[in-house]
Amino acid sequence: MCSWAGTTGPFGRHFYVRQLRDMKLSPEIELMDAELLGEYAALCGWILARAHAKASGLALEISGYLGSSDAMAEAIVAYSNGYADQVERDYDAFVAACRSGRLEARTDADMAADFRV
Repeated sequence: MCSWAGTTGPFGRHFYVRQLRDMKLSPEIELMDAELLGEYAALCGWILARAHAKASGLALEISGYLGSSDAMAEAIVAYSNGYADQVERDYDAFVAACRSGRLEARTDADMAADFRV
């Protein structure tokens, strides 16, 4: 990836940005056991939190706002559990609609056939 930054930086200078290596990874989470998946999720959360804190330049302020209690973590867990429950309800409704004929279920092979040239 090579590109010019869309805006000028300090002192009115333009920046040229390039990616040295495309090192994207796609972990196969379906192969992870519960312990490894938990560790992977914790790492992803830590990286995301750090990136957001650094991007805003307010890491210390955010840390001070959140404090040292578990209140924020508990709120996120409660929200996540509620969202997971909703996803399960949505999936059950989707399966029921497919089985009743209200929706047409298609396989991956069917979908891929639509995009062949």
